[in-house]
Amino acid sequence: MYLGIDIGSSSSKVALIGNNRELIATNVVNMGTGTKGPEEALNSMLKSVNISREDIVYTVATGYGRVTFRDADLQITEISCHAKGVSYLMDGVRTIIDIGGQDAKVIKIDSDGKVKNFVMNEKCAAGTGRFLEVMARVLGCPIGELSDLAEKATQDIPISSVCTVFAESEVISRLASGASIENVARGAHLSIAKRIMGMCNRVGFEPVAAMTGGVALNKNMVKVLGEELGSHVAAAPHTQAAGAIGAALFAFEKASNK
Repeated sequence: MYLGIDIGSSSSKVALIGNNRELIATNVVNMGTGTKGPEEALNSMLKSVNISREDIVYTVATGYGRVTFRDADLQITEISCHAKGVSYLMDGVRTIIDIGGQDAKVIKIDSDGKVKNFVMNEKCAAGTGRFLEVMARVLGCPIGELSDLAEKATQDIPISSVCTVFAESEVISRLASGASIENVARGAHLSIAKRIMGMCNRVGFEPVAAMTGGVALNKNMVKVLGEELGSHVAAAPHTQAAGAIGAALFAFEKASNK
């Protein structure tokens, strides 16, 4: 077995690849670097498929906390791992939009899944999952219900602040002025979509586009992003584990010298 582990700021993802390059299992735990998340994600996955650590031939770690995983044979950036993982999971993808808890990335790849260009936004929580968490708290709804709320919107309420702290104040002001929580929820999604569109323009957007990361579980976010880009965007299969799958594929290649 070949292991990939993606340790992010807010979650830990693991994936196993078999000797025939087949995907054996994945697992996601909502605890990231500096926690027991990586170990819990790995142990739970191994138990679910009745595999021990001794069965793992090679391990590649990726993500924000990749250097903290001592059992890794190699560390590879999440940019390369997402490119390889999405290319394995989906045909024809040329642009990957990865929105995680604390950062966002747009990655342009070729037909072989190799990175041609990329851009990252990691200096501010705006345009990330953290931004949506703050918006959900202000709107008084669980983060998992934000998508359904936005689907009921009847008009666009722009949120212009580029800083999450200022955006929070702006949303409170909008609500105080009578804006509905549904319209503001859609406005939050539009705010992220516009930031991502700017990143796509910088990297050289090219369809077909796929979205990875936890925010891709938000169906309205995926829909609004496609509307803003004027091109269909699909959530990748195993969207949260795409980077871990890519890491596992690298582990297979390194061990097999392929």
